Amino acid sequence: MPRPLGELEDAVMTRVWQWNRPVTVREVLEDLQQERSIAYTTVMTVMDNLHQKGWVRREAEGRAYRYTAVSTRAAYSAALMNEAWSTSDNPAAALVAFFGMMSQEQREALRAAVRIVQHDEPEDPETRESTRESAPAEAEGDSGAPRTEPGR
Repeated sequence: MPRPLGELEDAVMTRVWQWNRPVTVREVLEDLQQERSIAYTTVMTVMDNLHQKGWVRREAEGRAYRYTAVSTRAAYSAALMNEAWSTSDNPAAALVAFFGMMSQEQREALRAAVRIVQHDEPEDPETRESTRESAPAEAEGDSGAPRTEPGR
């Protein structure tokens, strides 16, 4: 299980994930400097730490490195949610509380994700019939694709 990223680690990884290409310390530095005053060596240290922790891989390019994310932000978020859920002494209650915090749009995205996962599982005729009986309110023509807000 990954430890949650620190504030600066998250700021760096956000850029690496968003840009979705190999990046240099200089590129990340210049983007971060639009928000805060920060030194090149600080960004270099953070990116080296992220490499040591396994969040990014790097390839030498001259005297510098180009860094690439090892996994996606979605995979990181899923791992954090799974860790939080699995450490609960009452996982069902934790899920109910979590679902209660969700917006309607998030619940719809959750339903779409469950449909996708269920679609990938081998079908059990009994499960399929009981699911049809309990879910007649789904909108026709729904593509089943998760609906998410930009940036999530």
